[in-house]
Amino acid sequence: MTAWPDARSLWRVGAGTTLVVLALSVVNPVLAVALQRRGVSTGAIGLFAMLPFLTVALMIPAMPRVFARVGVIRAYRGGLVLGLLSLVGYALTDSYGAWCLWSVVGALGAAAEWNGTEALIAFNAPPDQRGRFTGLYQTGLGAALALGPLVPGAAQWLLAPGRAVSTVWLLWGAALVYGLALVVTAQPAVGRLRASQVGAVKDSLRAALRARPALVWIAFSGGVFEAGLGGITAAFGSQLGMSLGVATSIAGALGIGSFALQYPAGWLADHAPVRRVFTVAGVLLLVSVLAFGLAPRFAALFWIAAFLWGAVGGALYTLTMIRVAHDFTGRSTIAGTAAMITGYTAGGATGPAVSGLMLERFGVPGQAMWLGLLAVSVVVVALRMPAGPGRP
Repeated sequence: MTAWPDARSLWRVGAGTTLVVLALSVVNPVLAVALQRRGVSTGAIGLFAMLPFLTVALMIPAMPRVFARVGVIRAYRGGLVLGLLSLVGYALTDSYGAWCLWSVVGALGAAAEWNGTEALIAFNAPPDQRGRFTGLYQTGLGAALALGPLVPGAAQWLLAPGRAVSTVWLLWGAALVYGLALVVTAQPAVGRLRASQVGAVKDSLRAALRARPALVWIAFSGGVFEAGLGGITAAFGSQLGMSLGVATSIAGALGIGSFALQYPAGWLADHAPVRRVFTVAGVLLLVSVLAFGLAPRFAALFWIAAFLWGAVGGALYTLTMIRVAHDFTGRSTIAGTAAMITGYTAGGATGPAVSGLMLERFGVPGQAMWLGLLAVSVVVVALRMPAGPGRP
């Protein structure tokens, strides 16, 4: 991959966001398991896991105006500060209500971090390398998602064999990682990055959503499978009697899947027909649902299903973001990426809430049923897309 202007600064932003995802992938399943061990119901845990995605989804429509007023990078750095404050809040409080409040605070920052990073990549990466660059960036995020849930188990094995690792110490460690993200993105050259051309058409989020509804739905489905199932499935594993390390490793399998498929997905976006890629992804999601449905009989299938959720769900998001970057050339890249983030975060919010209720009332069969219907919808939407190439 050849170099281009501002490449180093763009990589710094990508690295900062990867550190954020690493910290959150440690924290989210740990918080879910901690709540379960305090006697909080699965439905309430699902609501807690839904809050960050719901908050981001509600904030995304305002982000183009925020970026226009204060600048993309300043908003991004402000988001890092809010995320740091939320982790400190988790460490200093222990009530369900307080944790819900800190979840919202952190999510306000995540909206700026997420939308800013995606818009900067979509605008600055060369068009002929956009899929590969985005795939490499998403691979970094996948690695963070894979490693984070494994940290509690590794810390217990290395530092406190035979004893439980303190949730508070894990939270303070995640706060330090957020601080490192602030350092990585503090260079003046990063502040000179732009996310749109001077005089570009300023699409609203509503216009972007209407322009690409099929991509938004696929992003929604990706959000359910990749972002909406890790924490609640870890809590369900704990309910079945798994230890903290084993239960959170299910979320780790999801992250490993996301890591494994991101670069191949980016490569396919540069070469393969988009309809074919999305159709195959939907079929693989159906396979993952079947594996989950059989998991009560063969426990190893919990990890196989989670691996496919991360691999395919993450690939769906990557593919939609690459596609919209091409489609919104010369228009508002921020609005186009915001539309995909809106779909993805809505899925991330819906996933734990619906899954929590399904698992609580109907168990594994109910969870498999609703996820299976969602996978079928991906296949149907993909088959109705134009049979065009993956790139313009």
